[in-house]
Amino acid sequence: MSINEDFPVDVLIVDDGSKTQPDLEELKSTYKNGEIFLKTLTKNQGVGIATNIGYKKILEWNYEFTGRLDCGDRVHPKKYATQIDYLKKHSETKLLGTWVNMIDMKGNSQFILKHPVSYKEIKKQLYLNSTFVNSSVIFHTDILKVIGLFPEKYHRNGEDYAFFFNVSKKYKCENLPEILLDYEINPNSLSTIGRREQIRARINIIKDHFYWGKYPIYGLIRSYGLLFTPRNSITVLKKIKERFF
Repeated sequence: MSINEDFPVDVLIVDDGSKTQPDLEELKSTYKNGEIFLKTLTKNQGVGIATNIGYKKILEWNYEFTGRLDCGDRVHPKKYATQIDYLKKHSETKLLGTWVNMIDMKGNSQFILKHPVSYKEIKKQLYLNSTFVNSSVIFHTDILKVIGLFPEKYHRNGEDYAFFFNVSKKYKCENLPEILLDYEINPNSLSTIGRREQIRARINIIKDHFYWGKYPIYGLIRSYGLLFTPRNSITVLKKIKERFF
């Protein structure tokens, strides 16, 4: 596990019905940066429901801050300290992401994903795509009591996107313009295999929050267009954008 901080960072692993269950004692022997807990589900229920089960436990345990770290993603040293320090100094901000280094499965950098930083820009560009990488995000746990958990309507596709939309309607959200996470582009991941299903979910989420304006209209047109654009082409375009813009 890549977590490296000067303070304890407790970890709750929610195993979503995998065939080979993690060994908790082995995990405890290798993770020294805090407590580690394991919740095993008897059957696969989807990442959204698995995440919500984890968030319910975190609410019970009264943690002040929380976030999700997906398998394959690696946090940079002091990531959590940097974000928590910012959140404490800017109390009006309740959810904070970061810029991300996108890597292949060999660890080679492909491009830097620079999501919008300001709350104003985030609210507009959410209609085009998610403005946060889920594993980069840290937020005040208490907002779950107001916003609710990940919308289970989208528990297998788009649950985090729908959640960020809901949070942004109620609370200030930002991204730090710092690269604090390596995100693995895995050809076998849900976001790759189920890409079209995720885009369809995105279209429905945009419709849930639709109003007659430039960004919602363009967001729908753009998303319908992406249904017929191969993922490899999108990756190439992102590399070109990073290099020249």
